[in-house]
Amino acid sequence: MKIVVDADACPVKGIIEQVAKEHQIEVIMFIDTSHVLYSDYSKIITVSKAPDAVDFALLNQTNPDDIVVTQDYGVAAMALGKKAKALHPSGKIYTNENINQMLFERHIAKEQRRHGKQNLRCKNNKKRTAQDDIRFESSLNELLKSISG
Repeated sequence: MKIVVDADACPVKGIIEQVAKEHQIEVIMFIDTSHVLYSDYSKIITVSKAPDAVDFALLNQTNPDDIVVTQDYGVAAMALGKKAKALHPSGKIYTNENINQMLFERHIAKEQRRHGKQNLRCKNNKKRTAQDDIRFESSLNELLKSISG
């Protein structure tokens, strides 16, 4: 088991490393060449800025029972398809029961934006709070416990 992270815009990299150290779990963070990331714990893999390059590199390194941290519902769906666990930086655990609804809602929002119906992309953009970090850490620990039994 390892934790793989879509790290380009991930606000919880520090929490991931802290929890991983406590449990002695490998962490691999994926970024593209427009980002710079250093870590004394995690392995950093830098890929090209090509569309979805980080997503494909991350998924190629994902195995069953790994934990994938991503904001991208599509990446989460593919991780679940590989029998991995998936977690949003907000602390929401992606599951086979909720991912289809999330993908559908994303599709509807994209269609509405495309047709100029409303600007859903800017709706509810709230600043991250300490409570968000607590929720994420709790969910990450919950997933680790479910995998390790």
